[in-house]
Amino acid sequence: MRDLLMLALFSGLIWKTFKDPMWGVLGWVWMGVMNPHRLAYGWAHDAPWSMVIALALFVSLLVHRDKLVKLPVNGVVVLLVMWILWIGVSPLLFSFYPEKEFNYWSRAFKVLLMVLVSMLVVERRQHLDWLVMVLVVSIGYYGLKGGVFTIATGGAARVWGPEGSFIEDNNSLALATIMTVPLIRYLQLQATRKWQRYLASVAMVLCMASAVGSQSRGAFLAIIAMSFFMWLKSRNKLPLAIVVMVALPLMFMFMPDSWSDRMSTIRTYNQDDSALGRINAWHTAWRLAVDLFPFGGGFTVAGPAAFAKYAPDPSIPLTAHSIYFQALGEHGFFGLFLFVGIFWLTWRRASVLMRRSKSAPDLQWARDLAGMCQVGLIGYATGGAFLSLVYFDLPYYLLLIVVSLDRIVAREMDSRAKAVPAAGPPTVAGAASPSSSSPSPYWGGT
Repeated sequence: MRDLLMLALFSGLIWKTFKDPMWGVLGWVWMGVMNPHRLAYGWAHDAPWSMVIALALFVSLLVHRDKLVKLPVNGVVVLLVMWILWIGVSPLLFSFYPEKEFNYWSRAFKVLLMVLVSMLVVERRQHLDWLVMVLVVSIGYYGLKGGVFTIATGGAARVWGPEGSFIEDNNSLALATIMTVPLIRYLQLQATRKWQRYLASVAMVLCMASAVGSQSRGAFLAIIAMSFFMWLKSRNKLPLAIVVMVALPLMFMFMPDSWSDRMSTIRTYNQDDSALGRINAWHTAWRLAVDLFPFGGGFTVAGPAAFAKYAPDPSIPLTAHSIYFQALGEHGFFGLFLFVGIFWLTWRRASVLMRRSKSAPDLQWARDLAGMCQVGLIGYATGGAFLSLVYFDLPYYLLLIVVSLDRIVAREMDSRAKAVPAAGPPTVAGAASPSSSSPSPYWGGT
């Protein structure tokens, strides 16, 4: 039954994609982030859904090429293009296992390439709202289910993600869930009905409960950091502060002793085998990057060969469990510079967006969205310090949102500047200004 439902939904999605490439973008995001086919048990479980939707999207781009927008040229996009090119250099030159590189490279390349392709399509607020909703539904499904499971079991069992995805293990799912909370907050800020705001509050609490129930130490630190920044970047700070200050202590209070014991290892990392293994991997990545400067050892660097040559303790070859040391070990110092630079410039561009839209009441939605993207990036920067998620889709979609939002706001500001006459006639008190704009119908305005 699930296989047939998946086929029906996907068939409708392909049909819509041929009519509008934006549906192909949404379909790609849905398949890549949620992995709904992994919820089926028959032939649909392993069918090449992503490949089919990607092909349909490229056909639609050719058919509707007159409707596409130009790829923006700014620091974020330039570094992203350089990053896409650079991730193929180290695997080609210095890989310890060259025969295994292609599968890892192709997965990362497809994620990054589709972000660039999506920039040709996403051009309106409606598109951004759809994209945010797809991300919220895709990750929120697992967050809500995991939150209910955590509450029902008292946090005695960990929460896991869909098989074969970036968010399969408990730590990765926890970080993804935490990064989705600010997007839910954005939808809540745009809601005009009480039940929508209450539903968003429940969703945020359950997502945080799911992350806590994962027993991920990185997610625990991300929750603390992100909660503060979400309060800092939000309007209506008091209700949010009350929810966070009440919900989080209650979650921590009712978690079992196994959760408390695991969190306590943050302070006693030098007595924890897992933490020591990660530190060993970090030393390995550093030594390798220094030796091969400015290159790295490729996607398969976390293997016995590299550890035998560079590790302080070659007997425990582990993945870096850190986006920073993963980027460093795989792609060298220049790769790390590109990776960090992409998201640093995304953060800066979001800050500029918030300043530009601050004085325009009808662009408050843009300020909200830019701020919540920054909060999501804080979660990624904090929690990702303990996870190997350099190529995880979600942070790159936050980048996509910020770049597209920047273009929308710039276009709106330019149109207003052109609409204002150099010396117009006096206006009647109470009359609307020629540059005033009605609130957007999407999500009910602010």
